[in-house]
Amino acid sequence: QVQLVESGGGLVQPGGSLRLSCAASGSIFSINAMGWYRQAPGKQRELVARITSGGSTNYADSVKGRFAISRDNAKNTVYLQMNNLKPEDTAVYYCHTAVWPVDYWGQGTRVTVSS
Repeated sequence: QVQLVESGGGLVQPGGSLRLSCAASGSIFSINAMGWYRQAPGKQRELVARITSGGSTNYADSVKGRFAISRDNAKNTVYLQMNNLKPEDTAVYYCHTAVWPVDYWGQGTRVTVSS
């Protein structure tokens, strides 16, 4: 079992920044990759960014150059630094990992980008 707890969402103006955090606990020795997904109203959940235990990353095209994912293995925490936020980034952001064959999700943290 793995537990994921997100924090750091909120309301921000266009062009602003936020940093999301996801703390993992439980059977964390089994964790390899961790990622951030988001789901906007009326849309499907989509991958935002992903990072492996070795530090390899990949991003959705819509956030490349604006978002950065990182992890602190000593703290079992993954971060998502979001810069130059746009209204279309408004969504609930979820932390994710998988220990085959189970997917684990956090409870989600809401990000609203609005003036």
